[in-house]
Amino acid sequence: MKAILEFMKRNYKILMFVAVLAVALLSFIPGKKESDPDKDKLLLELITFVIEKGHYDPAAINDDFSKGVYKDYIEGLDPSKRFFLQSDIDEFAKYETQIDDMINTQDLAFFDLTYTKLIQRLKESEDIYKDILDKPFDYSIDETFDADYEHKPYAKSKDELKLRWEKQLKLSVLSSITDKQKVQEKNLETYNKKSAEEKEKADKPEMKSFEELEKEARESSRKSLDQYFEFIDDLTRDEWFSIYLNSIVERFDPHTFYFAPDDKEKFDTSMRGSIEGIGARLQKKSDYVEISELIPGGPAWRGKELEQGDLIMKVAQGEEEPVDIAGMRLDDVVKKIKGPKGTEVRLTVKKVDGSIEVIPIVREVVEIEETYAKSSVVEKDGKKYGIINLPKFYIDFENKDNRDAAKDVKQEVIRLREYGVDGIVIDLRNNGGGSLRTVVDMTGLFVPEGPVVQVKSSNKNKEVLEDKGTKVEWDGPLVVLVNNFSASASEIFAAAIQDYNRGLILGSRHTYGKGTVQNVIDLNQFVRGNSMGDLGALKTTTQKFYRINGGSTQREGVYSDIVMPDRYAYLQMGERDSETAMPWDKIDAASFKPFKSNYDLVIAKSNDRISKNDQFKLIDENAKWIDAKKDDNQFDLNIDKFKAELKKTEDITKKFKAISDYKNGLEFKPLPYEQAIFDKDPAFAEKKQIWYESLAKDVYVEEAINVLGDMQDKSAKTAVTLNKKEKPIKTR
Repeated sequence: MKAILEFMKRNYKILMFVAVLAVALLSFIPGKKESDPDKDKLLLELITFVIEKGHYDPAAINDDFSKGVYKDYIEGLDPSKRFFLQSDIDEFAKYETQIDDMINTQDLAFFDLTYTKLIQRLKESEDIYKDILDKPFDYSIDETFDADYEHKPYAKSKDELKLRWEKQLKLSVLSSITDKQKVQEKNLETYNKKSAEEKEKADKPEMKSFEELEKEARESSRKSLDQYFEFIDDLTRDEWFSIYLNSIVERFDPHTFYFAPDDKEKFDTSMRGSIEGIGARLQKKSDYVEISELIPGGPAWRGKELEQGDLIMKVAQGEEEPVDIAGMRLDDVVKKIKGPKGTEVRLTVKKVDGSIEVIPIVREVVEIEETYAKSSVVEKDGKKYGIINLPKFYIDFENKDNRDAAKDVKQEVIRLREYGVDGIVIDLRNNGGGSLRTVVDMTGLFVPEGPVVQVKSSNKNKEVLEDKGTKVEWDGPLVVLVNNFSASASEIFAAAIQDYNRGLILGSRHTYGKGTVQNVIDLNQFVRGNSMGDLGALKTTTQKFYRINGGSTQREGVYSDIVMPDRYAYLQMGERDSETAMPWDKIDAASFKPFKSNYDLVIAKSNDRISKNDQFKLIDENAKWIDAKKDDNQFDLNIDKFKAELKKTEDITKKFKAISDYKNGLEFKPLPYEQAIFDKDPAFAEKKQIWYESLAKDVYVEEAINVLGDMQDKSAKTAVTLNKKEKPIKTR
């Protein structure tokens, strides 16, 4: 997001043009207080106007656009199809191809109809769940529940809708019962392992009956739904209208988003301040909330149990009963997860492999130090190698003298070079990007001055961003580690290294594929004499990245030279998974001179090792199993069959848990200068030691070191050629 600020300066004339036109268009608005519908009409007009004038490639607002908005909006209101009836949908359907016209005329009839009907159905649903949860379920009946909401039809009657609620609640309660039984069994097992003396001092765990656990689970579900509907009752018409607006703007691309006034304030705060909580970014995913990013240095990131792609199903404070967050607003889920430093939150999550886990996390303030670049050294076969981990491309725009990613990586490279390493690994796995300036500067540490990335703006003008440095800090063997979650600036760096043929890219088949830049635009600046209150802000896509070879990083990402199996290998991950993602395209290449290194033999050796490595074989088997399970949405509601399926899944996942037990046999250490710091700061030393231990269990780092070893001869020749020149190679 820092790159956004960097580019606002470059786009000043474009944004001012939009602002002038918008003011001219809307300056007729009277100064007196207007009603909410008038404010809604103003927002609709203003947002679509700004997008059409400022978006990099605005979609045509036509019948196809209308159909997309209709689909996204209805799904956003009722993702699990437990509120609307088919008769409601039939009533809404007449607007499916009219929304484009209604946007142009600021007609709110469709929104008003859906809003009124939704409020009615929500109130009816309150009576449904209370009636269902008043009595025990019969778990001996052979029946199933299909959780494939996307393809499930809407209920045709209220009786059919009640049956759907009953099955969904039965599944939720059944899941809670089995969780409680497991906890009881584990507590009893722990107690039985104690010595006679220890048992005398400890209380024997309470073993509640099935009936008691069932009642507790129903009461917990009732409490969760009571809280959910309290949240719903507190929602204002404006908040529902924001959902409608975002159904419109997100059809332009997945990164264009409307921030209502409160959301804008929270966004600004998150960009300014530290993060207190678990250190994760969340996004809505159907009825639940998905972990979209783990903040480097945060407790979730350090714990390594929570992963990107996990779905949060329940949230519990300490030892309290978990609250089911199905259908809850994202903002309200965030409130439940956040909390004071030192307190515990327990998240019930559905992992990518389909297993359900309860993950306890102690909230903390994210430590900025852990987001910075760091290095380690390792020896293998008489050679010394360095690894630099960069969690994000950070920079302080307010004070350029402060540290940034490029400066810190440069310092680490110099230290590693002086230590005498024979090769360097740059680890950009899970690096979601950041400052564009830092990635341009950082690329210059490894290649001679020349182009690094090309950028096109919404006015279609192209700019080639070049490294102006005159010194290459490292000209030896270089490997860049990436994965599916390496995005934006990470992809620019990897692409430049690949295009210059300067090193090898190792990791997932491809990176995330985010090749666009967004600007956050305050909508209030466009309206004179506004008496309607804060209008919020719009984040919209204004630019697109291109490699120096002319290809876009958008959607396709950067393909690895050496592909290593990973858990998401067979899933559609990243930008390409979004229906509205902007397309890949190509422009003219920049003028640059690649190195003449030939890595064919190195790649062949690595592929051979990977194909014979048992750890990689297990990871690939896990990935195939995850792919096979991803569409498995049928759940048995018979308790015996439910437990049998649960055990079957647990037995399989136990096999794959061996992946995390792997040890590569390498010993990672600090550079000598750091050892003196460790002696004075044991806490800092402990954190670094945790990182070293994680590297020693990392098969991807192990293979990166192997590749550096294979690159020695060829890369040494390249380095000699460079060092003999009076000046680095220059591009035309």
